[in-house]
Amino acid sequence: AAVYEHAVILPRATQETVSPEDALALMNKNMDILEGAIKEAAQQGAHIIVTPEDGIYGWVFTREAIYPYLEDIPDPEVNWIPCTDPTR
Repeated sequence: AAVYEHAVILPRATQETVSPEDALALMNKNMDILEGAIKEAAQQGAHIIVTPEDGIYGWVFTREAIYPYLEDIPDPEVNWIPCTDPTR
């Protein structure tokens, strides 16, 4: 097992909500760091790897500012696949 903690790349302090594209870019930077650490831990024999709860997007948000970092999870009762029909 491995536990990994890193200095999360946080969004810049601003009163304005970032665009979904900027939010995704920031999350991808953190995911790249996590991916490298996970691969290294696996190469060292770890089968279970625990990462920080907020390791992808950080923790410095108001309720309104967090929205670009989130995605809708469709109701399982609804027959909709967002990847194939994103404009629905």
